[in-house]
Amino acid sequence: MKTADFDFDLPDSHIALRPAEPRDSARLLVVKDGTLEDRIVRDLPDFLRPGDALVFNDTRVIPARLSGIRERVGPEGETLTVAVEATLHHRDAPDVWSAFMKPGKRLKAGDRVTFQSLTATVTAKSDDGLVTLRFDLAGPALDDAIRAVGVMPLPPYIAAKRPEDDRDLSDYQTMFAQLDGSVAAPTAGLHFTPALMEALKARGVSTHALTLHVGAGTFLPVKADDTADHRMHSEWGVVSADTAAALNAVRAARGRIVCVGTTSLRLLESATTPEGEVQPFQGDTAIFITPGYRFRAVDVLMTNFHLPKSTLFMLVSAFAGLETMKAAYAHAVADGYRFYSYGDGSLLFRA
Repeated sequence: MKTADFDFDLPDSHIALRPAEPRDSARLLVVKDGTLEDRIVRDLPDFLRPGDALVFNDTRVIPARLSGIRERVGPEGETLTVAVEATLHHRDAPDVWSAFMKPGKRLKAGDRVTFQSLTATVTAKSDDGLVTLRFDLAGPALDDAIRAVGVMPLPPYIAAKRPEDDRDLSDYQTMFAQLDGSVAAPTAGLHFTPALMEALKARGVSTHALTLHVGAGTFLPVKADDTADHRMHSEWGVVSADTAAALNAVRAARGRIVCVGTTSLRLLESATTPEGEVQPFQGDTAIFITPGYRFRAVDVLMTNFHLPKSTLFMLVSAFAGLETMKAAYAHAVADGYRFYSYGDGSLLFRA
């Protein structure tokens, strides 16, 4: 398909710069059987049934944006420096991260980069824009150093409008966050509160966790004219044996699997066989879902509103139908819904 097929007009004023307060007071556009209904997130239990399973991502966002200085020995032995910024993307080893860096063209293998008290060596550059950094620290010591010098990596469409602040340290984490590793929040989970979780429990909806560490590639636009030419960056995830068994039992009992966010959906679809059996999974996934994909596991998706021509808008179009989602997004724009990470949500029933 053509990337242009997934374009739509979005006024800049619709980009949310702060989350709703309280979180479950955000608006919720319910898209089911080609119909649209305006509700709020707190109404979610009304659309679920006893025996349904809610699946959320328990990843935790780390302060993955690092500002530093690149050092290089010049032709006459002098030290040449330039300011650089790194957004960590994928943990490759205890002391190695791949990262997107600015200005990437000013870097080459062998360069030393200092991020305040933390130093690293550039060991490689790839054609997809990633730079490999081998740090002087490893494991938990590296994690502590990153927490000390890094800042919360707000999405570029928010960071361009205001700087990060202390509120983002809590606003940009879900209530499910447990395991450090993401450089972007699984933003559908930002809408949940303890009160909403109690209401879902009272409704008879079970809850299950998986982990997908979201990479910085989630922010990258699709530059290819044809979706078949776009390459997804891999992200690391795990579906435990207990979670896989529980979800298979839900499906056997004719309950529905309801994913909170596209990250949960992508990992769960990666872990499910063509016959529909969820299996334990641990490793990288680079699944790219576009219209024509046959969903294996997920029946309902709760997700935020996404960028034009993004891989995530392609995913929701595959899930609920391209024309349906175009109509839903046109309604959301006309009715003043708030978009992107801190914005409102949608509840999509699979076409």
